[in-house]
Amino acid sequence: MAVTGSAIFDAGYEALREETLARQKEMGLVPQNTELPPLNPIGTPETRTGPEGQPFPPLDYTRPWDTLSDEEKRLFAHMAEVYAGFLSHCDDQIGRLLDYLEAAEQLDNTIIVLVSDNGASGEGGPNGSVNENKLANSVPDDLAENLAMLDELGGTKTYNHYPNGWAMAFNTPFKMWKRYSFNGGTCDPCIISWPAGIKARGETRDQYHHATDLVPTLLDCLGLELPETVKGYTQHPFEGVSMRYSFDTGSIPTAKHTQFYSMLGTRGVWHDGWKAVTTHPAISGWSHFPEDTWELYHTADDRAELRDLAAEEPGRLAELVGLWFHEAGSHQAYPLDDRSAVEIFTTPRPQLAAPRNRYVYRSGGAQVPESVAVSVRGRSYSIGALVDLPGPGAAGVLFSHGGRFGGHALYGKNDRLHYVYNFLGSEEQRISATEDLPIGRNLILAASFDKDSEDPPGTAHGILSLYYGDRKVGEGRIRTQPGKFSIAGEGLNAGRDAGDAVTEDYPGTRPWAFTGGTLDRVVVDVSGESFVDLAREAAAMLSRE
Repeated sequence: MAVTGSAIFDAGYEALREETLARQKEMGLVPQNTELPPLNPIGTPETRTGPEGQPFPPLDYTRPWDTLSDEEKRLFAHMAEVYAGFLSHCDDQIGRLLDYLEAAEQLDNTIIVLVSDNGASGEGGPNGSVNENKLANSVPDDLAENLAMLDELGGTKTYNHYPNGWAMAFNTPFKMWKRYSFNGGTCDPCIISWPAGIKARGETRDQYHHATDLVPTLLDCLGLELPETVKGYTQHPFEGVSMRYSFDTGSIPTAKHTQFYSMLGTRGVWHDGWKAVTTHPAISGWSHFPEDTWELYHTADDRAELRDLAAEEPGRLAELVGLWFHEAGSHQAYPLDDRSAVEIFTTPRPQLAAPRNRYVYRSGGAQVPESVAVSVRGRSYSIGALVDLPGPGAAGVLFSHGGRFGGHALYGKNDRLHYVYNFLGSEEQRISATEDLPIGRNLILAASFDKDSEDPPGTAHGILSLYYGDRKVGEGRIRTQPGKFSIAGEGLNAGRDAGDAVTEDYPGTRPWAFTGGTLDRVVVDVSGESFVDLAREAAAMLSRE
């Protein structure tokens, strides 16, 4: 898509914060004395270190707008434009739903709740991203790559995310963003419409509530009570309270008294207008939780959390910290977990089938989700396809795992075998055979990776070799991702690539199925044994069959 340009975001995120706060005050959404926190509310890269000197995650530093080059400003502004465009699209779809309800004469009798899931996302880091999967692999974004993809933002070739300066602007008047327990990570607008059940129109409410209060509110509106048991199982009581009391009485005090937060190592607790919150950075890997600094805010008067009252009221702070531990125990918040994104995404989870050294996939089967597919991360591996090739012309995908933003594939094209390892959408590492495909039955076409180093930790380097049987027909050096191929659902396929293409080099069209021969099975071996030995073992097995 071409960049058309717009002046809406050209002044930068600091200016947008000022404009947004002014509109919020004019609309009565925030108190008139509300002020904006600093753009980098918890320090600079030089000042932010944790216990034993661990550096603060660079992901959470915001670059001031006036320090950007003209080219960077253009990129950052367009990233915000793309986000705004998608939000407008989402708004249009909501409008379609409302139009239908109105045409069906059910709009007045329908309870509609509109709320976002958390504060605006800071995962784009200081420079934004053209592939958010880099975050899940702990690979920093490259500003030059982002600039080169300017015209592709919002299209199929990018998995883009705006810089975290816009997260601050979109969270106005709060500080920080998603992953943090400051209000910037936990406070969201909530719009409730029910014309037949709410007399008030277009009014705002200031009572403190949480997402856990939505279900109790809906049940209250419907006149339903939570059953004590369901199919013989005793039900846990609701953690939330109904908000219905506030629908037609804006001045009544909030019915909620306590709400605790815990997110990737960050912690907070709100109680009767006061809030205690830690400065522990999310996904930092610091641990050392007892050494965290707790801050204290009277959010009834200071929603932007500007005035830390911890030194003035140490007794109240101690009470709130103790309350957090009580609430955390009651709501199963332990153990605390601030591991990095790649650690969280790649830690094995319980599965019906235990991990093993060899996986067999049959052609024509359903796509296998990455969480239960073979993992080749950080290790040597071999991918072997057993095929019958009656003549020349065999082409298409034998094996694929992942997609455009990270993945690998083994395929035929122009009568040759090819392997591509797409490193996070930034680099297509392609190895091609030097000989035409053989012809015959029970042939083994394979790719084998021999790891010889890691740099940085988790990113494996080594030689990828292609084989026809036990005969090597090509090789090249590649590096492999430390984390998952996808956070958006791309899985493993045998005999085709049914999702987003790992490479644009595939022959034909989606789903790029293997044709011109018969694929019996694909075997992926992660034992680390020599491929030549594995090929001979497979040949012996086939002769016995």
